[in-house]
Amino acid sequence: MPLHHVVYATRDVEATTHFYEDLMGFPLVHTEVQALGESWVRHIFFDIGPNADGQAESMAFFQFEGVGEKPDYTTDVSDGVGLPVWVNHCAFRASADQQEEVRARMKAEGIEPLMEQDHGWCHSLYYVDPNGIMVELCRDTPGFVPNGPEAKRLLTVDPLDSDNHRPPSERAGAEGAG
Repeated sequence: MPLHHVVYATRDVEATTHFYEDLMGFPLVHTEVQALGESWVRHIFFDIGPNADGQAESMAFFQFEGVGEKPDYTTDVSDGVGLPVWVNHCAFRASADQQEEVRARMKAEGIEPLMEQDHGWCHSLYYVDPNGIMVELCRDTPGFVPNGPEAKRLLTVDPLDSDNHRPPSERAGAEGAG
């Protein structure tokens, strides 16, 4: 199933809109506002591009007041739960041109990438949005080849045994290994 939308919280809808619409290049396409007695919710949607079927996919945010939130709630999805900022993040598929366009817009605002990484199968630029959420611009170089059996095997390997991380044909002692 393709992604329809993913939702995060924001305390600052203007800063969030500037980041995603002006800097990331995702147009704001829908806003809902709902009063709930003395409480309210605003739900905003940014078009992140079409899926393979041509249907729009979105990134959305809730801004709210008085809906049961704790006064000191945090909008980041990693730091707030004691994890490094890079753990929980949202990755967007991007071309080299899109990466450079976003980089130029961010740089014009004085925003540098949190990190830039060549993963071997993709090249990524990482930024942190105004809500403390890390976003990744991921360009396949050339991408990975899906391999379900190997992916399942790697679920049970000892993470500290680096020889066991490689495919069987490349492991020490494997037939034909040299």
